[in-house]
Amino acid sequence: MAAKKSVKRGGKGKGYKASSTKLTNKRTSKLAKQGKLKPKKKKKGWGELNQQSEIQNHHRVNGRDESVPEEESDLSDQDLDFYGTPGTASSFISDAKFGSLSKETVSKGKKRKKNIDEGEEENYEQKPRKLFAKEENIKSLLPIKTSHGVIPQMTQIKQEEPEIKEEMIEKSETATPEKQEELPTLTNIELYANRQEKLRARKTRIAALASSLIENPEENIKKLKELRSYVTECDPDMFLTVRKLAMISMMEVFKDIIPGYRIRLPTEAEKAAKLKKETKKIRDFEETFLLNYKKYLEFLEMTCKGKLVEDKDNRFGKSGAELRPSPAASQSLSVLAAKCLCEILKAHPHFNYRNNIITVLVPHMNKGNKEVRDIVCDTVREIFRSDKSGEVSLEIVKSISRMVKIREFKVKREVLDSFLSLKIKQVDYDGDLVKQDGKTRKEMMKKMSRRERKKKKKMELLEHELLETRASEDKNKKIKMHTEIVQTIFHTYFRVLKSLHQSSLLSAVLEGLARFAHLINVDFFEDLFNVFNNLIDSGNLGYRESLHCIKTAFVILMGQGEVLNIDPMRFYTHLYNSILSVHAGVSSDDTSLVLDCVECMLGRRRRQISQQRVLAFIKRICTLSLQQDGHCCVALLAVLRSFVVNFKSSELLFDNETQGSGMFLPELPHPEHSNAHNTMLWEITLLKNHYHPVVRQFATHLGKMAPTSGEGQLPVDLLRRDPKQFLQDFKPTEIFFGIEFPKKMFHKKEIF
Repeated sequence: MAAKKSVKRGGKGKGYKASSTKLTNKRTSKLAKQGKLKPKKKKKGWGELNQQSEIQNHHRVNGRDESVPEEESDLSDQDLDFYGTPGTASSFISDAKFGSLSKETVSKGKKRKKNIDEGEEENYEQKPRKLFAKEENIKSLLPIKTSHGVIPQMTQIKQEEPEIKEEMIEKSETATPEKQEELPTLTNIELYANRQEKLRARKTRIAALASSLIENPEENIKKLKELRSYVTECDPDMFLTVRKLAMISMMEVFKDIIPGYRIRLPTEAEKAAKLKKETKKIRDFEETFLLNYKKYLEFLEMTCKGKLVEDKDNRFGKSGAELRPSPAASQSLSVLAAKCLCEILKAHPHFNYRNNIITVLVPHMNKGNKEVRDIVCDTVREIFRSDKSGEVSLEIVKSISRMVKIREFKVKREVLDSFLSLKIKQVDYDGDLVKQDGKTRKEMMKKMSRRERKKKKKMELLEHELLETRASEDKNKKIKMHTEIVQTIFHTYFRVLKSLHQSSLLSAVLEGLARFAHLINVDFFEDLFNVFNNLIDSGNLGYRESLHCIKTAFVILMGQGEVLNIDPMRFYTHLYNSILSVHAGVSSDDTSLVLDCVECMLGRRRRQISQQRVLAFIKRICTLSLQQDGHCCVALLAVLRSFVVNFKSSELLFDNETQGSGMFLPELPHPEHSNAHNTMLWEITLLKNHYHPVVRQFATHLGKMAPTSGEGQLPVDLLRRDPKQFLQDFKPTEIFFGIEFPKKMFHKKEIF
């Protein structure tokens, strides 16, 4: 019997259809429960079943559809079509778990057990796969089941693309390069003209952008990014020139439009809040400005280090391969970048990224490039002189001290000489000013009533708010900053004195101690004098280091060191022996240092020195004046005149007759035992014939024992000048001696 077709059933709803297979299974289950099921014949093997299905498919193709009796097979025509169609059953087999086909399945009902050998299962599993694997490029998809049957779905696997790519790569490797079109050759004049034309266009655009930014920065702030793009110009023909122009233009723009306050970027909560249109506009301007300012500073930092910053969108070469500037060109870019950083720091030391700029510039104070080193050192000195609050100076001093410590004091002398430009007059080591203010306030508050105290607190709060709006700095804050600066400097100085006696920095350290000797804490006085004595005894000091050491010691003794019980006789002896090392050659510039030492040791301590010591120093200064230039000789004679006027015992040096026993011994190292009272100032007679007219005036004046009136007196303008002022007024920068010649001479033409 032919398999029954599906019958419509009305149990579950209209249009529901049950397949004949399902009805057959129900009928079989019912007969099995009743025990009326007839024993089934032995099922054919998998091989026979496949042969029978192939024969049926062959007959179906030829138009013959022979029905199979129901007792012989439980499969319907649709099932045979499904399992006989290629590509439909492979998905079931591929999705089956490993070993699941070898196990017997147990159903809930009393179904027939299938006794199938494992070998037959493997053959049945492999045969369809072999059948479907004939075409390797075909992949089966899920079939579509309709009322007319099952429609198999196939697709073709695309595997030709990688082979094509490989073939293309092989062809490209083996193919001969095509001949490129040759560009027309240009002469040198044409190349130069093209470069000038492109450079002129760049200059015009840079100037237009800079002018618009300076004119209205709020409206044209977006143009700042375009202007910044020119600092990374990559055209090999003119990138050096364009970068220099863009760097200088951006520096001038930033110097002009940087606000007078620090910009604080908004937090996430502030960004999420709603703002007014004007407020949002200001915030956008600040964010855009600060972003471009930061990237510009990063570019300058990399350029200062000698690295060539490249643009990501380089159209003229990969990774800047075409940009190979010479060492001289790279050095010129580094110098210009350092200048730009210095100018920005000098113009706006309060603005953002100040500490970053200082961190970049300070290491260049010790670089081998003298031009960059001089630029940075001059900038640091100028900032030290102009800084009123001390905040920027403190940051620079800390950075220098950190660098000196990291490099183990192997730095240039100019690094420590920059400290000499600091203008510090008052410090507070113990915080006495703050304590005094606190005590005074507490005493005043105790004497006031409740109403007065309340009013006083309100006034203090108001004064504090007004102080923030003032342009002047708080005095206590300034003293606190200066105190920290001095402590940092002395910490560096004392490290050098303690461990590096033969260092090249010793001269700079002693000069710095002499400069800030009035600010040294009393606790260090005794240790400093012990170090100075050891240095003098070692004999390793030059004349300049010795003069600085002596000056520092006596500046300390003139100030808070008066209470110390220290004998300065050793320093007098050392100055007496080293004073003749200053001559008219290279050391003539150290005459001002000699004047400072003599003034500290004799001028301000006239009541604490003996007569023999005074006469010995007067004779030594008079001898020193013979080997000096004109302006130095005038300054020394001015000091000598003050000693002659202030010390009455100097009259012994103008008398030919000897006083007492002994003979003058100038070669003795001790001034007390040189018998200076038995000599006279015969050098004055020689100075009367000096080439300098002012020296001759002073010599004539001293030859008559410095009269205040009458014959031999000096003009008033010479008497009122400080000895150091003579060094500047009569410095031989030109041929004349302090006399200005007419700039233009008129001669009357003679007519013949």
